[in-house]
Amino acid sequence: MTQTSVTVYVVSDSAGDTGELAVRAAAAQFHPLSVQIRRAAFIHSPEGIDAVLAAAEEDLGMVLYTLVIPSLRDHIVAEAARRGVTAIDLLGTLIGRLEERFGRESRHQPGLNHVLDADYFRKVEAVEFAVKYDDARDVTGIHKADIVLIGVSRTSKTPLSMVLAHKTFKVANVPLVPELVPPKELFTVSPFKVVGLTINTEALNAIRKERLKALGLPDTASYATSERIERELRHAREVMDKIGCMVIDVSNKAVEETASLIMERFQR
Repeated sequence: MTQTSVTVYVVSDSAGDTGELAVRAAAAQFHPLSVQIRRAAFIHSPEGIDAVLAAAEEDLGMVLYTLVIPSLRDHIVAEAARRGVTAIDLLGTLIGRLEERFGRESRHQPGLNHVLDADYFRKVEAVEFAVKYDDARDVTGIHKADIVLIGVSRTSKTPLSMVLAHKTFKVANVPLVPELVPPKELFTVSPFKVVGLTINTEALNAIRKERLKALGLPDTASYATSERIERELRHAREVMDKIGCMVIDVSNKAVEETASLIMERFQR
């Protein structure tokens, strides 16, 4: 069965960062098709696994798991097969091969890659920041952020914020809409830390049409018309020019590629 939108449940007996990053990297290869990620972190019981698999079965989703506890891996394999849910083991095969080479069992201890050092806590803080200040929910985040992303809808502001957050950057993002006056904070913050995201009309038109289809809406809605998109892009460019910020064309770029360009500017 082909789908225009797929939900992937990331199941982990730790934080789930590794699995989510793997899914995002894979999803970038299918842009502009939609991959929704649902993270189920710190799963330590068969019941927790069962709940995730039930949700995945209901919405025809997939499961990617990074479970290091053997009993949980065995359970998810058996239960996923029983339910007919696709379940992908990200770490199990590698751990098994390493056990063969070393001639000893692994420690089977979740979370060892998250040593509780200063860098780890910065990452957690950055992720929480990105969630709190997503989509201009609170414009006070503009002055608090390391990086401020601006652009029209569907220019990957939110996923880009999360990728940068995993690199410990605190990111706020602000949508630019012709009918709304941009927050005054955009014009009082340093232009250096503002990054404008633009895209060509054809690419954005295709992305928005796919988004509407995924939501079960007709792709003829004004949101996806060329006239509407061109108006939004003109408005966004006027705002970016007024700020004097860096501008990146994301038309044919994966989120990770755009993130790399931004990080080059903000090297620590």
